[in-house]
Amino acid sequence: MQKYLKTVLTIALTVVITIIVFILLMPVIGPRFMHPLMSGNMPMHSNNSAPSGLDYSTEHASENGQFKVSFTSETPIVINKMHSWTLHVETADGQPVENATILVDGGMPQHGHGLPTAPQVTEYLGNGDYRVEGMKFQMGGWWEVRFDITAGDLNDTVTFNLTLEG
Repeated sequence: MQKYLKTVLTIALTVVITIIVFILLMPVIGPRFMHPLMSGNMPMHSNNSAPSGLDYSTEHASENGQFKVSFTSETPIVINKMHSWTLHVETADGQPVENATILVDGGMPQHGHGLPTAPQVTEYLGNGDYRVEGMKFQMGGWWEVRFDITAGDLNDTVTFNLTLEG
């Protein structure tokens, strides 16, 4: 009975350690190993190049024309590095938008996953500028970053495209 209990405890401890190691290493090795496996099983991944004709500019009108939005990054946008953006928001007639509520979302449309972090607006800098922190991209390819902007009774969305090397 003692030997049986020792074997069960060894197996349980091994399983727990394996799960912990898996959880800790998944953000590091997951994208590198899982995406090739997913690509082979999902027809939408057969061509990982971005669609032709994407607009990569850093300044856009929002979808319904309520806002003009642009962004700059404090550091070069590369994979596996955290960085911050400054988002500039104006009304359609060029007036800075103050104290807006801005939600950040995005991901890789061809891979069917979102951003690996939860970036958010952390500070209003004045003159229509907002600090966005927590931006990170874990692999090369085509990314979309969307901002849902609400200011007073105006609400609109703007999407930026990026293609990163990696």
